[in-house]
Amino acid sequence: MIAPAVALGLALSLGLSAFGFKRVVYFVSLGYAASIAAQAIFIPLVYRDTVRGWVLIQSALLLAYGLRLGVFVTMRDRAASFQTEQANNVARGSKVRGPLKIAIWLSVSVLYVLMFLPALLSMAVQAAGQALPSVPMGVGLMMAGLGIETCADWQKTQAKRLAPSRFCDTGLFRVVRHPNYFGEMVFWFGVWISALSAYHGLLTWLLGSIGLVVITFIMLGSSRRLETKQTDRYGADPAYQVYAKTTPILFPFLPFYSLAHVRWLRG
Repeated sequence: MIAPAVALGLALSLGLSAFGFKRVVYFVSLGYAASIAAQAIFIPLVYRDTVRGWVLIQSALLLAYGLRLGVFVTMRDRAASFQTEQANNVARGSKVRGPLKIAIWLSVSVLYVLMFLPALLSMAVQAAGQALPSVPMGVGLMMAGLGIETCADWQKTQAKRLAPSRFCDTGLFRVVRHPNYFGEMVFWFGVWISALSAYHGLLTWLLGSIGLVVITFIMLGSSRRLETKQTDRYGADPAYQVYAKTTPILFPFLPFYSLAHVRWLRG
């Protein structure tokens, strides 16, 4: 039953990622959120007779992740403070032509299926009557990651309301400079961990790991890009200079303060 479920996931991702043909950034924002949420709704229906317990909770968390991201992206796009960035996104997107748009659409749709694949594998193994001792640990990490992301986004929104022109260094931003990206990595690491009991053979290990590897590099690249933007905006502020030199960029308690020198990363 795995092949039909994968085909369903791909059909959902292709359909919902097509938002990007209207505005290129939607391939990786609204299309991303909608693809994950839709898979979390419809793929469990394929296994509706057997999906239960921690595996069902995992699907609920993936749905919550997609819905939260979709709401966040929609609200951010409407915010007055984001309009300059929005205009830049539109300008960059207007340079992307038909064949490249199609290539982006196909590649991100496949990526969203691969990101969801560990959850699908867990459903399939559960349907076969096998035990899945790794799922509770993965679900715990997913809860932690989703909580970190949600809290970080809320804290930054509140901080920007009080001081729109100042960098955010309150709450989780005292621990790392980009806690929302860290939370994203924790969430998807949890998805991957949950399926450790379901990876049988080299192919499932490989396919089940691609999504985690790609999203990790995307988060590293996004951290580097945001670091560059913040340096341009706040670099002359002595308080920001101290903050950037003493607060880890992404991983708590590890003394890595900058990714600017890692030129091959792209966000």
